[in-house]
Amino acid sequence: FVTGEIMGPKNTVIYTKQNCPFCTKIKQLYKMKGWSYNELVLDVNFTRDQIFEEFGRGCTFPQLIVDGKKTGGCNETINEFRRNGWV
Repeated sequence: FVTGEIMGPKNTVIYTKQNCPFCTKIKQLYKMKGWSYNELVLDVNFTRDQIFEEFGRGCTFPQLIVDGKKTGGCNETINEFRRNGWV
C-alpha cells in the first residue's frame, strides 16, 4: 500500500446524453470519489450512429470506457468497480 495512492480508474471516457439520470448517477460517483473523467455528449461530441458503431445498436446511456476497457452502462460499471474493490 502506497500512501496517497488513489484506488480507482486512471482514464475514463463517459458517453452521455442530456437529461439522463444514469449519466448523472455515474458522474456523481466519480465526483464523490475524486476521480477524473472525460465526458462526451450526444449531438455535441458524437452522433447516435457513432455511438452505435462503437458500442452496438442496443446500447444505452451512459457508456463508459475505463482504462481502455468498455465497461458498459452505469450499473455494469459500478458492478465492475465493486469487483475491483473501488466502491
